[in-house]
Amino acid sequence: MLKFLTTFPTSFGAFSIVWHETASQPLVDHIFLSTPQTPSELRAKKAFPQIESGTSIQINDLIKAFQSYLQGKDVNFDLNLLNWVQCSETQQRILRAEAGIPRGWISTYKRIAKHVGIPNGARVVGNALARNPFPIIIPCHRAIKSDATLGGYQGGLAMKRRLLENEGIQFTSIGKVVMKNVFY
Repeated sequence: MLKFLTTFPTSFGAFSIVWHETASQPLVDHIFLSTPQTPSELRAKKAFPQIESGTSIQINDLIKAFQSYLQGKDVNFDLNLLNWVQCSETQQRILRAEAGIPRGWISTYKRIAKHVGIPNGARVVGNALARNPFPIIIPCHRAIKSDATLGGYQGGLAMKRRLLENEGIQFTSIGKVVMKNVFY
Protein backbone atom coordinates (compact mmCIF):
# COMPACT_ATOMS: atom_id res chain seq x y z
CA MET A 1 0.00 0.00 0.00
CA LEU A 2 1.39 3.37 -1.04
CA LYS A 3 1.80 5.79 1.86
CA PHE A 4 2.24 9.52 1.63
CA LEU A 5 4.02 12.08 3.81
CA THR A 6 2.84 15.63 4.37
CA THR A 7 4.96 17.86 6.61
CA PHE A 8 3.91 21.30 7.81
CA PRO A 9 5.31 23.96 10.15
CA THR A 10 3.85 24.71 13.58
CA SER A 11 4.91 26.76 16.58
CA PHE A 12 6.18 23.45 18.03
CA GLY A 13 8.34 22.61 15.04
CA ALA A 14 7.29 20.64 12.00
CA PHE A 15 4.59 17.96 12.24
CA SER A 16 4.44 15.13 9.72
CA ILE A 17 1.35 13.18 8.70
CA VAL A 18 1.72 9.72 7.16
CA TRP A 19 -1.43 8.68 5.33
CA HIS A 20 -2.81 6.54 2.53
CA GLU A 21 -5.74 6.78 0.12
CA THR A 22 -8.82 4.59 0.36
CA ALA A 23 -11.75 4.45 -2.05
CA SER A 24 -13.63 7.07 -0.02
CA GLN A 25 -11.04 9.24 1.75
CA PRO A 26 -7.47 9.38 3.01
CA LEU A 27 -6.72 7.66 6.31
CA VAL A 28 -4.06 8.92 8.69
CA ASP A 29 -1.62 6.17 9.67
CA HIS A 30 0.63 8.20 11.93
CA ILE A 31 1.36 11.73 13.07
CA PHE A 32 4.94 12.52 14.01
CA LEU A 33 5.86 15.43 16.26
CA SER A 34 9.30 16.96 16.12
CA THR A 35 11.44 16.58 19.21
CA PRO A 36 14.46 18.69 20.14
CA GLN A 37 16.62 15.78 18.96
CA THR A 38 14.81 14.65 15.80
CA PRO A 39 12.64 16.46 13.21
CA SER A 40 9.27 14.83 12.49
CA GLU A 41 10.06 14.24 8.82
CA LEU A 42 13.17 12.23 9.67
CA ARG A 43 11.21 10.14 12.19
CA ALA A 44 8.49 9.50 9.58
CA LYS A 45 10.94 8.45 6.88
CA LYS A 46 12.70 6.10 9.30
CA ALA A 47 9.41 4.45 10.30
CA PHE A 48 8.06 4.34 6.73
CA PRO A 49 11.07 4.03 4.36
CA GLN A 50 8.98 3.66 1.17
CA ILE A 51 6.98 6.86 1.78
CA GLU A 52 6.30 9.47 -0.93
CA SER A 53 5.51 13.15 -0.54
CA GLY A 54 1.90 14.03 -1.22
CA THR A 55 -1.18 15.87 -0.12
CA SER A 56 -4.94 15.90 -0.58
CA ILE A 57 -7.84 18.22 0.15
CA GLN A 58 -8.76 16.35 3.34
CA ILE A 59 -5.14 16.32 4.57
CA ASN A 60 -4.89 20.07 3.88
CA ASP A 61 -8.10 20.55 5.87
CA LEU A 62 -6.60 18.50 8.70
CA ILE A 63 -3.51 20.72 8.66
CA LYS A 64 -5.74 23.81 8.93
CA ALA A 65 -7.49 22.19 11.89
CA PHE A 66 -4.11 21.50 13.55
CA GLN A 67 -3.05 25.11 13.06
CA SER A 68 -6.36 26.41 14.44
CA TYR A 69 -5.99 24.17 17.48
CA LEU A 70 -2.41 25.34 18.07
CA GLN A 71 -3.62 28.97 17.84
CA GLY A 72 -5.89 28.29 20.81
CA LYS A 73 -9.17 27.47 19.07
CA ASP A 74 -11.42 24.60 20.18
CA VAL A 75 -11.24 22.06 17.35
CA ASN A 76 -13.14 18.80 17.05
CA PHE A 77 -10.97 16.51 14.97
CA ASP A 78 -12.67 13.88 12.78
CA LEU A 79 -11.75 10.50 14.27
CA ASN A 80 -13.01 8.81 11.09
CA LEU A 81 -9.84 10.00 9.34
CA LEU A 82 -7.72 7.75 11.56
CA ASN A 83 -6.50 4.28 10.58
CA TRP A 84 -7.60 2.44 13.73
CA VAL A 85 -6.65 -1.00 12.35
CA GLN A 86 -3.10 -0.67 13.65
CA CYS A 87 -4.28 -0.29 17.26
CA SER A 88 -5.28 -3.18 19.51
CA GLU A 89 -8.83 -3.22 20.84
CA THR A 90 -7.55 -2.14 24.28
CA GLN A 91 -5.52 0.71 22.82
CA GLN A 92 -8.53 1.83 20.77
CA ARG A 93 -10.68 1.97 23.93
CA ILE A 94 -8.01 4.01 25.69
CA LEU A 95 -7.45 6.38 22.75
CA ARG A 96 -11.19 6.94 22.28
CA ALA A 97 -11.55 7.68 26.02
CA GLU A 98 -8.66 10.13 25.73
CA ALA A 99 -10.37 11.78 22.75
CA GLY A 100 -13.41 12.30 25.00
CA ILE A 101 -11.51 14.57 27.40
CA PRO A 102 -12.57 18.12 26.53
CA ARG A 103 -10.21 20.99 25.84
CA GLY A 104 -9.16 22.66 29.10
CA TRP A 105 -9.58 19.45 31.12
CA ILE A 106 -7.12 16.79 32.20
CA SER A 107 -7.42 13.26 33.50
CA THR A 108 -5.03 10.81 35.11
CA TYR A 109 -3.79 7.52 33.75
CA LYS A 110 -5.51 5.84 36.70
CA ARG A 111 -8.89 7.52 36.09
CA ILE A 112 -8.79 6.66 32.39
CA ALA A 113 -7.96 3.03 33.24
CA LYS A 114 -10.95 2.88 35.58
CA HIS A 115 -13.19 4.50 32.95
CA VAL A 116 -12.30 1.91 30.29
CA GLY A 117 -12.60 -1.01 32.71
CA ILE A 118 -8.96 -1.87 33.39
CA PRO A 119 -8.59 -2.07 37.19
CA ASN A 120 -5.11 -1.04 38.34
CA GLY A 121 -4.34 -0.29 34.69
CA ALA A 122 -2.61 3.09 34.90
CA ARG A 123 0.54 1.61 33.37
CA VAL A 124 -1.49 0.00 30.55
CA VAL A 125 -3.01 3.42 29.80
CA GLY A 126 0.39 5.11 29.94
CA ASN A 127 1.88 2.57 27.53
CA ALA A 128 -1.07 2.85 25.12
CA LEU A 129 -0.76 6.64 25.10
CA ALA A 130 3.03 6.47 24.67
CA ARG A 131 2.35 4.54 21.43
CA ASN A 132 -0.50 6.86 20.34
CA PRO A 133 -0.08 7.11 16.56
CA PHE A 134 -2.34 10.20 16.42
CA PRO A 135 -1.02 12.81 18.91
CA ILE A 136 -2.94 16.08 19.09
CA ILE A 137 -5.97 14.51 17.35
CA ILE A 138 -6.04 12.05 20.26
CA PRO A 139 -5.02 14.55 22.96
CA CYS A 140 -2.73 12.31 25.02
CA HIS A 141 -1.18 15.47 26.47
CA ARG A 142 -4.33 15.72 28.63
CA ALA A 143 -3.37 12.59 30.62
CA ILE A 144 -1.15 13.11 33.65
CA LYS A 145 0.01 11.12 36.66
CA SER A 146 -2.14 10.93 39.81
CA ASP A 147 0.42 13.03 41.71
CA ALA A 148 -0.26 15.92 39.26
CA THR A 149 3.09 15.56 37.48
CA LEU A 150 3.12 15.40 33.70
CA GLY A 151 4.21 11.82 33.05
CA GLY A 152 5.58 11.41 29.53
CA TYR A 153 4.89 12.77 26.06
CA GLN A 154 6.10 11.92 22.55
CA GLY A 155 6.99 15.52 21.79
CA GLY A 156 8.75 16.01 25.12
CA LEU A 157 7.54 17.42 28.43
CA ALA A 158 8.10 21.05 27.41
CA MET A 159 5.67 20.56 24.50
CA LYS A 160 3.16 18.76 26.75
CA ARG A 161 3.22 21.63 29.25
CA ARG A 162 2.85 24.27 26.50
CA LEU A 163 -0.09 22.38 24.96
CA LEU A 164 -1.82 22.23 28.35
CA GLU A 165 -1.10 25.90 29.07
CA ASN A 166 -2.48 26.74 25.62
CA GLU A 167 -5.73 25.11 26.78
CA GLY A 168 -5.80 27.14 30.00
CA ILE A 169 -4.41 24.48 32.34
CA GLN A 170 -2.45 26.06 35.20
CA PHE A 171 0.65 24.83 36.99
CA THR A 172 1.91 25.29 40.54
CA SER A 173 5.24 26.98 41.26
CA ILE A 174 6.88 23.53 41.45
CA GLY A 175 5.55 22.46 38.03
CA LYS A 176 2.57 20.32 39.03
CA VAL A 177 -0.74 20.56 37.23
CA VAL A 178 -3.46 22.40 39.15
CA MET A 179 -6.10 19.68 39.46
CA LYS A 180 -9.09 21.90 38.77
CA ASN A 181 -10.88 20.46 35.70
CA VAL A 182 -10.44 16.70 36.08
CA PHE A 183 -12.37 14.40 33.75
CA TYR A 184 -13.60 10.83 34.39
